[in-house]
Amino acid sequence: MAISDVASPLSAPADQPGRRIGVPGIVFFVVAASAPLTVAAGGMPTSFAVSRTLGIPALYVVLGALLVVFTGGYAAMSRSISNAGAFYAYVTHGLGRVAGISTAFVALLSYNTMQVGLYGIFGFTTADLLKSKLGWDLPWWAVALAGVAVVAVLGFRRIDLNARVLGVLLAIEFLTVLVFDLAQFAGAPDGVSAEPLGLDAVRTGATGAAMVAAMASFMGFEAAAIYSEECRDPRRTVARATYIAVAVIAGFYAFTAWAMTIGAGPSQIIERSGKEGPGMVWGLATQHVNRTFSDTAQFFLVTSLFAALLSFHNAVARYFYSLGRDGVLPGPLARTHARHESPHIGSATQTLLAVVVVVAFAASGKDPVLTLFNWFTNLGALGVMLLLALTSAAVVAFFLRDARGENLWNRLIAPVLSGLGLAALFVVCLRNFDALLGADKNSPLVWMLPGLIFVFGLVGAVFALVLRARRPEVYERVGRG
Repeated sequence: MAISDVASPLSAPADQPGRRIGVPGIVFFVVAASAPLTVAAGGMPTSFAVSRTLGIPALYVVLGALLVVFTGGYAAMSRSISNAGAFYAYVTHGLGRVAGISTAFVALLSYNTMQVGLYGIFGFTTADLLKSKLGWDLPWWAVALAGVAVVAVLGFRRIDLNARVLGVLLAIEFLTVLVFDLAQFAGAPDGVSAEPLGLDAVRTGATGAAMVAAMASFMGFEAAAIYSEECRDPRRTVARATYIAVAVIAGFYAFTAWAMTIGAGPSQIIERSGKEGPGMVWGLATQHVNRTFSDTAQFFLVTSLFAALLSFHNAVARYFYSLGRDGVLPGPLARTHARHESPHIGSATQTLLAVVVVVAFAASGKDPVLTLFNWFTNLGALGVMLLLALTSAAVVAFFLRDARGENLWNRLIAPVLSGLGLAALFVVCLRNFDALLGADKNSPLVWMLPGLIFVFGLVGAVFALVLRARRPEVYERVGRG
């Protein structure tokens, strides 16, 4: 059978080959999307500098607790619904098809902008490394397009191959950051202090901006459900993988931010991060370990970004697949490869979008980090925050109709608490979006970029109504898989 004729599902019974990945594999995808070394090298210094908040380590703990609460309802939903559409499927079952398709459009915008935006910093960082170490003077966009090509090849292949690649890259990332962390405590200029972990430290600066910046570091933690059709025993695997991923991300980031504060000195971390930016991390690595380690860590930053690119690419491909299968998007997107069982048409579509955007930004001559990376990843993170709040509401509505044996905490209390917290966080993000962009409050970008989220949501809702009126048979199967 020709590949173009294949339209098989991603899912298979638990004892068949289609169910290729278990808890570790999904955790690799989820944690890779959050890019630990990238967050440590770029996100944390920026958080300290922008918010001037000493309590960044404590905020990781607080936000981790909020996401653990969210996971209670999210995991309960995963036990009842196994669908590569994740947010889209959950909201459809909880709040209805119009809300579900609207959510799908926002999810496509959010995950695509997160993934494509990363090519800006990947291209810039890799090109800079090649120039400084090998003397190769390559344009950022050429390096970015080379990254697109490699991601495209891996995205075309079997999901378990991708999981093994991410597992290796993550092990390297964690070991690198752990060595950095321990060295900071060993060389602490002001001694080891628990001050950055206290609530008083949280109130030292612009707490709202600090929460937004810290929350962006968790993006991708929710992706476990996207792989529910390809994992063994989805009723248990998705829940376990999500809980493990949230705990690992929150604990590791809190520890790293604390170590960074100790290494620079609590009295100096704010000023130093403002002056040196991401360079502060390499300076601390050289100061407390050695120059060789610092140089090696910069190389691993490139692999960290690549792992995040691959993880988000796989997530987007599966959203395309799910929406194509349900008839919301063109049917060919639902095709899977005869040999690799991957959603190869969805993967190719995401690759094409990435190429178009990278080429467009290259032609514009704009800075790839300040524009492509900064604009797109902040927009994507904001969209995902809204999706998390909507999903919490969907969980409540879904289980009010049928408890399905879930306990009160998972089906009601946890999603209500997390929904309120995430909705409040989304509002805080909107109010501090100028700080995230590094733009003036009067800049059109401050309202244009977030406005895209609402535009896509509205377009999705209108499309759903048109679908209901003109193609009711397609509308009826929306979100059903």
